[in-house]
Amino acid sequence: MNRRDFGKWLALSLTSVTTGAHAASPATMARRLVKPAVLKQGDLVGLIAPGGVVDDTIIQKCVTNLESLDFKVKLSPNIRAVRGGYAGTVQQRLDDLHGMFIDKEVKAIWTARGGSGCTGLLPGIRYDLVRKHAKILIGYSDITALHLALYRRAGLVTFHGPVAWSTPNDYAVSQMQAVLMNPRPQTEINMSVENERRASTQAEFALRTFRHGIAEGRLIGGNLSVLGALIGTPYAAEIENHLVFLEDVREPPYRIDRMLTQLQQSVGNRGERDGLKRAAGVMLGVFSRSRATDGDASLTANEVLDDHFSAIPIPAVAGYSFGHIAHQFTIPVGVRARLDTASQTLTLLEAAVQS
Repeated sequence: MNRRDFGKWLALSLTSVTTGAHAASPATMARRLVKPAVLKQGDLVGLIAPGGVVDDTIIQKCVTNLESLDFKVKLSPNIRAVRGGYAGTVQQRLDDLHGMFIDKEVKAIWTARGGSGCTGLLPGIRYDLVRKHAKILIGYSDITALHLALYRRAGLVTFHGPVAWSTPNDYAVSQMQAVLMNPRPQTEINMSVENERRASTQAEFALRTFRHGIAEGRLIGGNLSVLGALIGTPYAAEIENHLVFLEDVREPPYRIDRMLTQLQQSVGNRGERDGLKRAAGVMLGVFSRSRATDGDASLTANEVLDDHFSAIPIPAVAGYSFGHIAHQFTIPVGVRARLDTASQTLTLLEAAVQS
Protein backbone atom coordinates (compact mmCIF):
# COMPACT_ATOMS: atom_id res chain seq x y z
CA MET A 1 0.00 0.00 0.00
CA ASN A 2 1.55 3.31 -1.03
CA ARG A 3 1.45 6.51 1.06
CA ARG A 4 -1.59 7.88 -0.75
CA ASP A 5 -3.58 4.65 -0.31
CA PHE A 6 -2.51 4.47 3.33
CA GLY A 7 -3.91 7.94 3.91
CA LYS A 8 -7.25 6.89 2.42
CA TRP A 9 -7.24 3.73 4.53
CA LEU A 10 -6.53 5.68 7.75
CA ALA A 11 -9.26 8.22 7.04
CA LEU A 12 -11.77 5.47 6.33
CA SER A 13 -10.80 3.63 9.50
CA LEU A 14 -11.53 6.72 11.59
CA THR A 15 -14.69 7.55 9.69
CA SER A 16 -16.19 4.07 9.97
CA VAL A 17 -16.19 4.29 13.77
CA THR A 18 -18.89 6.95 13.70
CA THR A 19 -20.53 6.68 10.29
CA GLY A 20 -20.19 3.07 9.17
CA ALA A 21 -23.69 2.09 10.23
CA HIS A 22 -25.17 4.83 8.07
CA ALA A 23 -22.93 4.45 5.02
CA ALA A 24 -25.62 3.05 2.74
CA SER A 25 -29.19 1.83 2.70
CA PRO A 26 -31.06 -0.58 0.44
CA ALA A 27 -32.95 2.34 -1.04
CA THR A 28 -29.78 4.12 -2.14
CA MET A 29 -27.85 1.13 -3.50
CA ALA A 30 -27.60 1.11 -7.28
CA ARG A 31 -29.19 -2.07 -8.56
CA ARG A 32 -26.89 -2.43 -11.54
CA LEU A 33 -24.44 -5.15 -10.62
CA VAL A 34 -20.76 -4.34 -10.45
CA LYS A 35 -18.40 -7.08 -11.60
CA PRO A 36 -14.77 -7.17 -10.46
CA ALA A 37 -11.82 -7.40 -12.84
CA VAL A 38 -10.59 -10.80 -14.03
CA LEU A 39 -7.91 -12.47 -11.92
CA LYS A 40 -4.61 -13.37 -13.58
CA GLN A 41 -1.72 -15.64 -12.70
CA GLY A 42 0.95 -13.72 -10.80
CA ASP A 43 -1.56 -11.23 -9.37
CA LEU A 44 -1.27 -10.03 -5.79
CA VAL A 45 -4.13 -11.24 -3.60
CA GLY A 46 -4.94 -9.93 -0.14
CA LEU A 47 -5.44 -12.43 2.69
CA ILE A 48 -7.94 -11.42 5.40
CA ALA A 49 -9.61 -13.11 8.37
CA PRO A 50 -13.02 -11.43 8.76
CA GLY A 51 -14.43 -14.13 11.03
CA GLY A 52 -12.75 -16.85 13.05
CA VAL A 53 -9.30 -16.45 14.60
CA VAL A 54 -6.24 -17.72 12.71
CA ASP A 55 -2.75 -18.58 13.92
CA ASP A 56 0.61 -18.74 12.19
CA THR A 57 0.10 -22.36 11.17
CA ILE A 58 -3.17 -21.52 9.40
CA ILE A 59 -1.72 -18.36 7.86
CA GLN A 60 1.28 -20.26 6.50
CA LYS A 61 -0.96 -22.92 4.97
CA CYS A 62 -3.10 -20.19 3.38
CA VAL A 63 -0.04 -18.51 1.89
CA THR A 64 1.38 -21.82 0.64
CA ASN A 65 -1.94 -22.75 -0.97
CA LEU A 66 -2.30 -19.42 -2.76
CA GLU A 67 1.32 -19.37 -3.90
CA SER A 68 0.87 -22.89 -5.32
CA LEU A 69 -1.82 -21.35 -7.57
CA ASP A 70 0.76 -18.81 -8.82
CA PHE A 71 -0.52 -15.83 -6.84
CA LYS A 72 1.48 -13.46 -4.69
CA VAL A 73 0.06 -12.88 -1.21
CA LYS A 74 -0.25 -9.81 0.99
CA LEU A 75 -1.32 -10.25 4.62
CA SER A 76 -3.79 -7.80 6.12
CA PRO A 77 -2.30 -5.76 9.00
CA ASN A 78 -4.54 -7.25 11.71
CA ILE A 79 -4.68 -10.84 10.52
CA ARG A 80 -2.98 -12.14 13.69
CA ALA A 81 -5.27 -10.20 16.04
CA VAL A 82 -7.25 -12.22 18.57
CA ARG A 83 -10.39 -11.42 20.49
CA GLY A 84 -11.85 -14.62 21.89
CA GLY A 85 -12.62 -16.82 18.92
CA TYR A 86 -12.63 -13.89 16.49
CA ALA A 87 -9.72 -12.59 14.41
CA GLY A 88 -9.61 -9.30 16.31
CA THR A 89 -12.22 -6.69 17.12
CA VAL A 90 -14.94 -5.74 14.68
CA GLN A 91 -13.06 -2.53 13.91
CA GLN A 92 -9.79 -4.36 13.21
CA ARG A 93 -11.54 -6.72 10.82
CA LEU A 94 -13.36 -3.85 9.12
CA ASP A 95 -10.08 -1.97 8.73
CA ASP A 96 -8.52 -4.98 7.01
CA LEU A 97 -11.51 -5.45 4.69
CA HIS A 98 -11.64 -1.78 3.69
CA GLY A 99 -7.88 -1.56 3.40
CA MET A 100 -7.71 -4.44 0.92
CA PHE A 101 -10.47 -2.93 -1.21
CA ILE A 102 -8.66 0.43 -1.58
CA ASP A 103 -5.17 -1.07 -2.02
CA LYS A 104 -4.53 -0.63 -5.75
CA GLU A 105 -1.89 -3.36 -5.79
CA VAL A 106 -4.29 -6.01 -4.52
CA LYS A 107 -6.35 -7.63 -7.30
CA ALA A 108 -8.50 -10.00 -5.23
CA ILE A 109 -9.40 -10.54 -1.57
CA TRP A 110 -9.18 -14.11 -0.27
CA THR A 111 -10.62 -15.04 3.11
CA ALA A 112 -8.46 -17.31 5.24
CA ARG A 113 -11.35 -19.21 6.83
CA GLY A 114 -14.96 -18.93 7.93
CA GLY A 115 -15.79 -19.65 11.55
CA SER A 116 -18.05 -16.96 12.99
CA GLY A 117 -18.21 -13.21 13.46
CA CYS A 118 -18.78 -11.87 9.95
CA THR A 119 -22.34 -10.74 10.71
CA GLY A 120 -20.94 -8.24 13.21
CA LEU A 121 -19.11 -6.43 10.41
CA LEU A 122 -22.16 -5.73 8.26
CA PRO A 123 -23.40 -2.43 9.79
CA GLY A 124 -19.90 -0.93 9.58
CA ILE A 125 -19.00 -1.86 6.01
CA ARG A 126 -18.54 1.11 3.67
CA TYR A 127 -20.69 -0.20 0.84
CA ASP A 128 -20.03 2.89 -1.27
CA LEU A 129 -16.30 2.26 -0.98
CA VAL A 130 -16.70 -1.43 -1.87
CA ARG A 131 -18.73 -0.59 -4.95
CA LYS A 132 -16.22 2.06 -6.06
CA HIS A 133 -13.25 -0.30 -5.64
CA ALA A 134 -14.89 -3.50 -6.84
CA LYS A 135 -12.69 -6.58 -6.40
CA ILE A 136 -13.03 -10.32 -6.21
CA LEU A 137 -13.95 -11.50 -2.70
CA ILE A 138 -13.95 -15.27 -2.25
CA GLY A 139 -14.79 -17.65 0.59
CA TYR A 140 -17.65 -19.70 2.04
CA SER A 141 -19.25 -20.76 5.34
CA ASP A 142 -19.45 -17.67 7.62
CA ILE A 143 -18.32 -15.55 4.64
CA THR A 144 -21.93 -15.99 3.46
CA ALA A 145 -22.75 -12.91 5.55
CA LEU A 146 -20.40 -10.79 3.45
CA HIS A 147 -21.71 -12.25 0.19
CA LEU A 148 -25.33 -11.47 1.03
CA ALA A 149 -24.64 -7.98 2.36
CA LEU A 150 -22.32 -6.91 -0.47
CA TYR A 151 -24.81 -8.13 -3.08
CA ARG A 152 -27.76 -6.39 -1.48
CA ARG A 153 -26.09 -3.17 -0.33
CA ALA A 154 -23.25 -2.66 -2.84
CA GLY A 155 -24.44 -4.62 -5.87
CA LEU A 156 -21.07 -6.41 -6.01
CA VAL A 157 -20.65 -9.87 -7.50
CA THR A 158 -18.73 -11.96 -4.95
CA PHE A 159 -17.71 -15.62 -4.98
CA HIS A 160 -18.81 -18.53 -2.82
CA GLY A 161 -15.77 -20.75 -3.15
CA PRO A 162 -12.77 -22.24 -1.37
CA VAL A 163 -11.19 -20.29 1.47
CA ALA A 164 -7.41 -19.97 1.40
CA TRP A 165 -7.12 -22.64 4.11
CA SER A 166 -8.80 -25.20 1.82
CA THR A 167 -6.33 -27.71 0.38
CA PRO A 168 -6.37 -27.27 -3.43
CA ASN A 169 -7.51 -30.15 -5.66
CA ASP A 170 -7.90 -30.39 -9.43
CA TYR A 171 -11.69 -30.07 -9.45
CA ALA A 172 -11.95 -27.08 -7.09
CA VAL A 173 -9.03 -25.27 -8.74
CA SER A 174 -10.31 -25.79 -12.30
CA GLN A 175 -13.80 -24.63 -11.31
CA MET A 176 -12.40 -21.55 -9.57
CA GLN A 177 -10.20 -20.68 -12.54
CA ALA A 178 -13.09 -21.06 -14.98
CA VAL A 179 -15.12 -18.46 -13.09
CA LEU A 180 -12.45 -16.01 -11.89
CA MET A 181 -9.75 -16.26 -14.57
CA ASN A 182 -11.35 -17.46 -17.82
CA PRO A 183 -14.62 -15.55 -18.25
CA ARG A 184 -16.97 -16.69 -21.00
CA PRO A 185 -20.50 -15.71 -22.03
CA GLN A 186 -21.66 -19.09 -20.68
CA THR A 187 -19.96 -21.55 -18.35
CA GLU A 188 -21.43 -25.00 -17.71
CA ILE A 189 -20.65 -26.48 -14.32
CA ASN A 190 -20.73 -30.25 -13.95
CA MET A 191 -20.60 -32.17 -10.73
CA SER A 192 -17.45 -33.63 -9.17
CA VAL A 193 -16.72 -37.24 -10.09
CA GLU A 194 -15.10 -37.72 -6.67
CA ASN A 195 -18.28 -36.60 -4.92
CA GLU A 196 -20.33 -39.00 -7.03
CA ARG A 197 -18.00 -41.81 -5.96
CA ARG A 198 -18.42 -40.91 -2.30
CA ALA A 199 -22.20 -41.04 -2.67
CA SER A 200 -22.01 -44.85 -2.68
CA THR A 201 -21.11 -44.83 1.02
CA GLN A 202 -22.18 -41.36 2.21
CA ALA A 203 -25.81 -40.50 1.55
CA GLU A 204 -25.31 -36.74 1.81
CA PHE A 205 -23.25 -36.78 -1.41
CA ALA A 206 -26.00 -38.42 -3.48
CA LEU A 207 -27.45 -36.35 -6.33
CA ARG A 208 -31.20 -36.14 -5.87
CA THR A 209 -34.01 -34.29 -7.61
CA PHE A 210 -37.06 -33.26 -5.60
CA ARG A 211 -38.82 -31.61 -8.52
CA HIS A 212 -37.68 -31.67 -12.14
CA GLY A 213 -37.47 -28.64 -14.37
CA ILE A 214 -35.31 -25.81 -15.67
CA ALA A 215 -35.00 -22.66 -13.60
CA GLU A 216 -33.25 -19.38 -14.34
CA GLY A 217 -32.42 -16.54 -11.99
CA ARG A 218 -29.64 -14.70 -10.21
CA LEU A 219 -27.68 -16.83 -7.76
CA ILE A 220 -28.10 -16.14 -4.06
CA GLY A 221 -27.41 -18.17 -0.95
CA GLY A 222 -24.63 -19.89 0.96
CA ASN A 223 -24.52 -21.33 4.45
CA LEU A 224 -28.03 -22.03 5.75
CA SER A 225 -27.26 -21.09 9.37
CA VAL A 226 -25.88 -17.69 8.39
CA LEU A 227 -28.61 -17.03 5.83
CA GLY A 228 -31.26 -17.84 8.43
CA ALA A 229 -29.63 -15.60 11.03
CA LEU A 230 -29.93 -12.61 8.68
CA ILE A 231 -33.68 -12.98 8.05
CA GLY A 232 -35.39 -9.75 9.14
CA THR A 233 -32.22 -7.64 8.83
CA PRO A 234 -31.23 -5.17 6.07
CA TYR A 235 -28.75 -7.79 4.82
CA ALA A 236 -31.15 -10.71 4.33
CA ALA A 237 -31.01 -12.80 1.16
CA GLU A 238 -33.29 -11.67 -1.63
CA ILE A 239 -35.21 -14.85 -2.45
CA GLU A 240 -37.83 -13.81 -4.98
CA ASN A 241 -36.99 -14.87 -8.56
CA HIS A 242 -33.48 -15.96 -7.52
CA LEU A 243 -31.76 -19.32 -7.80
CA VAL A 244 -31.19 -20.14 -4.15
CA PHE A 245 -28.26 -22.34 -3.11
CA LEU A 246 -27.88 -23.71 0.43
CA GLU A 247 -25.46 -25.88 2.40
CA ASP A 248 -24.41 -26.55 5.98
CA VAL A 249 -22.15 -28.69 8.14
CA ARG A 250 -22.39 -30.48 11.50
CA GLU A 251 -25.98 -29.39 12.04
CA PRO A 252 -28.29 -32.09 13.48
CA PRO A 253 -31.42 -32.73 11.41
CA TYR A 254 -33.78 -31.03 13.88
CA ARG A 255 -31.83 -27.78 13.51
CA ILE A 256 -31.85 -28.01 9.70
CA ASP A 257 -35.62 -28.55 9.92
CA ARG A 258 -36.03 -25.51 12.18
CA MET A 259 -33.91 -23.26 9.95
CA LEU A 260 -35.71 -24.34 6.78
CA THR A 261 -39.09 -23.84 8.51
CA GLN A 262 -38.06 -20.30 9.42
CA LEU A 263 -36.96 -19.67 5.85
CA GLN A 264 -40.20 -21.11 4.48
CA GLN A 265 -42.23 -18.90 6.80
CA SER A 266 -40.21 -15.74 6.19
CA VAL A 267 -42.02 -12.69 4.90
CA GLY A 268 -41.11 -11.25 1.49
CA ASN A 269 -40.81 -7.64 0.40
CA ARG A 270 -44.55 -7.40 -0.25
CA GLY A 271 -45.56 -9.07 3.01
CA GLU A 272 -46.27 -12.51 1.53
CA ARG A 273 -45.34 -15.64 3.48
CA ASP A 274 -44.36 -17.96 0.68
CA GLY A 275 -40.78 -18.57 1.73
CA LEU A 276 -38.85 -20.47 -0.90
CA LYS A 277 -41.89 -20.65 -3.18
CA ARG A 278 -40.86 -17.17 -4.29
CA ALA A 279 -37.54 -18.51 -5.60
CA ALA A 280 -36.93 -19.48 -9.22
CA GLY A 281 -35.35 -22.74 -8.07
CA VAL A 282 -33.37 -24.30 -5.22
CA MET A 283 -29.98 -26.02 -5.35
CA LEU A 284 -28.75 -27.77 -2.22
CA GLY A 285 -25.13 -28.68 -1.72
CA VAL A 286 -23.70 -31.33 0.58
CA PHE A 287 -24.96 -31.13 4.17
CA SER A 288 -21.89 -32.85 5.54
CA ARG A 289 -21.73 -34.48 8.99
CA SER A 290 -25.33 -33.49 9.70
CA ARG A 291 -26.39 -36.31 12.00
CA ALA A 292 -28.40 -36.70 15.17
CA THR A 293 -26.71 -37.32 18.48
CA ASP A 294 -26.35 -41.04 19.18
CA GLY A 295 -29.47 -42.35 20.89
CA ASP A 296 -31.69 -39.41 19.92
CA ALA A 297 -34.88 -40.14 18.00
CA SER A 298 -34.52 -38.22 14.76
CA LEU A 299 -35.17 -38.01 11.07
CA THR A 300 -32.10 -38.14 8.87
CA ALA A 301 -30.90 -34.95 7.22
CA ASN A 302 -32.02 -36.30 3.84
CA GLU A 303 -35.50 -37.00 5.20
CA VAL A 304 -35.74 -33.42 6.46
CA LEU A 305 -34.70 -32.09 3.06
CA ASP A 306 -37.22 -34.40 1.36
CA ASP A 307 -40.03 -33.07 3.56
CA HIS A 308 -39.25 -29.45 2.73
CA PHE A 309 -38.31 -29.53 -0.93
CA SER A 310 -40.65 -32.17 -2.32
CA ALA A 311 -43.51 -29.85 -1.38
CA ILE A 312 -42.45 -26.66 -3.15
CA PRO A 313 -43.62 -26.10 -6.77
CA ILE A 314 -40.23 -25.12 -8.24
CA PRO A 315 -37.23 -27.08 -9.55
CA ALA A 316 -35.20 -28.32 -6.57
CA VAL A 317 -32.16 -30.59 -6.29
CA ALA A 318 -29.65 -31.79 -3.67
CA GLY A 319 -26.13 -33.17 -3.47
CA TYR A 320 -24.54 -30.62 -5.79
CA SER A 321 -20.79 -30.10 -5.50
CA PHE A 322 -20.52 -27.26 -2.99
CA GLY A 323 -20.52 -26.91 0.77
CA HIS A 324 -18.02 -27.82 3.47
CA ILE A 325 -16.33 -30.31 1.16
CA ALA A 326 -13.02 -30.45 -0.67
CA HIS A 327 -14.36 -30.84 -4.20
CA GLN A 328 -16.52 -27.75 -4.58
CA PHE A 329 -17.29 -25.43 -7.46
CA THR A 330 -17.19 -21.65 -7.20
CA ILE A 331 -20.54 -19.83 -7.29
CA PRO A 332 -20.70 -16.15 -8.31
CA VAL A 333 -23.36 -14.47 -6.17
CA GLY A 334 -25.66 -12.26 -8.23
CA VAL A 335 -24.85 -13.72 -11.66
CA ARG A 336 -27.64 -15.07 -13.87
CA ALA A 337 -27.65 -18.85 -14.12
CA ARG A 338 -29.72 -21.81 -15.31
CA LEU A 339 -30.36 -24.94 -13.26
CA ASP A 340 -31.21 -28.01 -15.37
CA THR A 341 -32.29 -30.94 -13.22
CA ALA A 342 -32.30 -33.42 -16.12
CA SER A 343 -28.65 -32.85 -17.06
CA GLN A 344 -27.64 -32.14 -13.42
CA THR A 345 -25.83 -28.98 -14.44
CA LEU A 346 -25.64 -25.35 -13.46
CA THR A 347 -24.87 -22.98 -16.32
CA LEU A 348 -23.69 -19.44 -15.72
CA LEU A 349 -25.44 -17.26 -18.30
CA GLU A 350 -22.93 -14.42 -18.17
CA ALA A 351 -19.32 -13.82 -17.22
CA ALA A 352 -18.82 -13.11 -13.52
CA VAL A 353 -15.73 -10.91 -13.99
CA GLN A 354 -14.71 -8.19 -16.44
CA SER A 355 -11.87 -8.81 -18.86
